[in-house]
Amino acid sequence: MERITVGDVEVRRVIEWRGPLRTVAEILPDTPAEVWEANRSWLSPDFWDPGTGAYVAAVQTWVIRSSGRTILIDTGVGNDRDRPQMPEFSQLHTDYLDRLGAVGVRPEDVDVVVNTHLHADHVGWNTRLEAGTWVPTFPNATYLLPRADHDYFGAADASVPRLVLADSVDPVANAGRLRLWEDGLRIDDVLRLEPAPGHTPGSSVVWLQSGGERAVFAGDLLHSPVQILHPGHASCFDVDLDQARVSRLRVLGEAARTGALVLPAHFGGHGGVAVKAGPEPDTFAIDHWADL
Repeated sequence: MERITVGDVEVRRVIEWRGPLRTVAEILPDTPAEVWEANRSWLSPDFWDPGTGAYVAAVQTWVIRSSGRTILIDTGVGNDRDRPQMPEFSQLHTDYLDRLGAVGVRPEDVDVVVNTHLHADHVGWNTRLEAGTWVPTFPNATYLLPRADHDYFGAADASVPRLVLADSVDPVANAGRLRLWEDGLRIDDVLRLEPAPGHTPGSSVVWLQSGGERAVFAGDLLHSPVQILHPGHASCFDVDLDQARVSRLRVLGEAARTGALVLPAHFGGHGGVAVKAGPEPDTFAIDHWADL
């Protein structure tokens, strides 16, 4: 039940799953071994296990309370899913809804669900299985999804995207709760969605500005804090590596310039970080970690 405030807005981190996932060499193939070793003192053990080479990740939801509304950013893997592309998450069963309840969030109280992009570990709890049928987990919420991802994965000639759409997106659309957006969207007076393509065609970030303070919910723009030091290093999951690098540099540059806290989706250790300009052009450094 980790909590911070950004201006007048409460932000909580609700973790669905945390643990080792593949290896850093697989997840971040551009990052040479010497970079990990040079930063071992703070990357280990929360972000990287030097003994096994494992990438240490979290799958989580950001819970925001803003202007009397409850907003969720990303909904994790979900229970009861067939996920052949991610054996660690196939038929996962967690107490995620109880964890939301522990921070005072009942499914019926959620007003907005933001999916930063349409990957399986960001849309799973959009729905739950009820008597053999997938139904929206948050029945009163408007679900916001980038149109570019909906179109891209909907047209993909592969079984995995169709599987994710069928159990985690289509039931929301069929219930009339899905809103597709493009070119940016203001959620309320303090929150706005902005495209940050590259990881997926519709990959996006959420900017928060309240009471003179700022934060950016960065989705999968960053998979590891190593990418703060080396923004040019792509992840194996990026669809367009060059575009992902451009988006990463732009968002990190804006965060460094404005003092915005960066809150990525999968950091296994501290969930948020403030960044500053690095020693070389197009690099950044860690200013301080958030208290979550």
